[in-house]
Amino acid sequence: MPTPSWVTAWRLTGDDKWRTGAIRAASSLVRRYNPKGRFIRAWGALNDPANAGRVIMDTMMNLDLLAFASGQTGDGKYLDIAVEHARTTQRNFPRPDGSTPHVYDFDPASGAPLGPGTVQGYSPASCWSRGQAWGIYGFTTIYRRTGRREFLTTARKLADFALGALSPDHVPVWDYLAPQAPHDIKDASAGAVMACGLLDLSRATGEPRYREEALKLLTALSETCLTRKSTRADAVVARCTRNRPSEDGVEISLPYADYYLLEGILRVLRPDDIDRAIDLSTV
Repeated sequence: MPTPSWVTAWRLTGDDKWRTGAIRAASSLVRRYNPKGRFIRAWGALNDPANAGRVIMDTMMNLDLLAFASGQTGDGKYLDIAVEHARTTQRNFPRPDGSTPHVYDFDPASGAPLGPGTVQGYSPASCWSRGQAWGIYGFTTIYRRTGRREFLTTARKLADFALGALSPDHVPVWDYLAPQAPHDIKDASAGAVMACGLLDLSRATGEPRYREEALKLLTALSETCLTRKSTRADAVVARCTRNRPSEDGVEISLPYADYYLLEGILRVLRPDDIDRAIDLSTV
């Protein structure tokens, strides 16, 4: 969360309080790094053994904060940890077909990989669509910050699976490999995140097909997933699903859907402004 708020605020205003807050957040994040397993722990207090070895795909979105901190402080440890976490994720999450689980567990003492799991997906063997989108976006971003081609290759692999799993309406189901997919409830937030990742991936690879698919996603969300004429809606995007297995927020509105839909639209219509806000430069 500090990346699209404090980091962006600093890039747009130059007010040093935002830079200071972002670096402080990065310093907090690296405390969650397990050097034996080379991963950033997802959940739980540091003195709580529960979930001590749990890694989630979502954390790929946090690595850009560490890249920012290294760039601003000159301390390479932040980016080094980001790269090691990305490598660990890359080794363990993607399956041969490009799908991914939501979770991968490690022995926190030895760092040894234990196996896939899930919290918000259907099962350890399924593919939670928002997690897949976090992976597309996150691996593309860490490629841009490092120039390491293997991360770009992984982003493409994840993107190609997700594109192949989309239904004709271009609104992702909540889990691409759940038994009722593709005829299942939707998660528009997965589509918004994925669209941004695909636009970035198209720019990084020079392949127009990723941009074309991103435009289809943004169009589908805008035509079929917006709240219209509602007296009770507090958000722009509807048809989002937070945690289907727990029946927690099924086809509702979620703040990150609104954020990434706006980011995607700005990436298309105002690329210079979005570049200044989130920095799309590549090393």
